[in-house]
Amino acid sequence: MFGNYLIGLREGLEASLVVCILIAYLVKTDRRDKLPPVWLGVGSAVVLSMAFGAVLQFGSSQLTFEAQEALGGSLSVISVGLVTWMVFWMRRTARHLKSELHGKLDAAIAMGTTALVVTSFLAVGREGLETALFIWSAVQATDDGWNPLIGAALGLLTSVVLGWLFYRGALKINLAKFFTWTGAMLVVVAAGVLAYGVHDLQEAGWLPGLHDLAFDISSTIPKDSWYGTLLKGVFNFQPDPTVLQLVVWLLYLLPTLAVFFNLFGGGKAEPARPVAAKSAA
Repeated sequence: MFGNYLIGLREGLEASLVVCILIAYLVKTDRRDKLPPVWLGVGSAVVLSMAFGAVLQFGSSQLTFEAQEALGGSLSVISVGLVTWMVFWMRRTARHLKSELHGKLDAAIAMGTTALVVTSFLAVGREGLETALFIWSAVQATDDGWNPLIGAALGLLTSVVLGWLFYRGALKINLAKFFTWTGAMLVVVAAGVLAYGVHDLQEAGWLPGLHDLAFDISSTIPKDSWYGTLLKGVFNFQPDPTVLQLVVWLLYLLPTLAVFFNLFGGGKAEPARPVAAKSAA
């Protein structure tokens, strides 16, 4: 539940902030008559995301075992790619998101009602589709019944409440730091989803090495133990991964976190030189 709660919270809060910024801008500029098209676009995006999740769930259940594994593994890899891009994009644009959305909204208002609907639909729909795909992949990875879905739903509900509090001005936090640390945690979760996707592709016969285990500590950390379940639910930890799973997990997690925290340089701005300071003055 916790791992999927984090996904729902992190992904849902981005969509909530987008909606809050759009609504607040229209209210403050005294253009409340433009609110219905925005809400129509937001509602349509939510419906599309839910329909996409339903298609993934019920459509995959009609496939053969090999086809299910191939589909699940492929979508897991795709979802990790999308979420990784989203994490880096949000960290880079968090400080400028408000002005960027204001500019798009002004352009949409000038173009008419349809443009407003499309703008809000695209702004929320992108987050919604990514969230639906990543939550579906995480649910398939944990294989824990309804608990992952309950966790994701609670995370989305929390994000809606936080979005409303942001709009009301009752909650003020450093969004840059929030998205940095939750983004880092989401990268760890994504690494587990990626490793599980590789295992699915191995079971489907698309990748080799299904029976080449890197290690097996099932006797030390049983899969059905409370701590085994906790590790699997939060990090998608597997006590008996294949060599390929372990290699892919390491190759994704370590470089991604290193780049995310700017360990390869360019993370700190160089101090201004005296000449540059005089020129600026």
